[in-house]
Amino acid sequence: MLRVSLTIILPLLLPTAIYLLWMRLAHWPEADVETRWSAMPWIWLVGAGAALLVLVMVSVNVHFGSPQQGVYVPPRWEQGHIVPPHIEPKPSE
Repeated sequence: MLRVSLTIILPLLLPTAIYLLWMRLAHWPEADVETRWSAMPWIWLVGAGAALLVLVMVSVNVHFGSPQQGVYVPPRWEQGHIVPPHIEPKPSE
């Protein structure tokens, strides 16, 4: 759940949260100023969230992890126990 929160939910909501914080700080002396939800730049906020989401997803998929050399062995049932999946090294030729 933490991975989903950090890679999907946070990038989508971060531009809107920053904008709302900026609006709150910009109108701090005026306590009577109410946020007009219909006047907010929703298209730009959604676009910024989507762009940030794409940037995070590309960077997570491209920059993390390392290619594994070998043969993938899926999980299997052996002698009453589940053997977890693993990668066996390629035999030397």
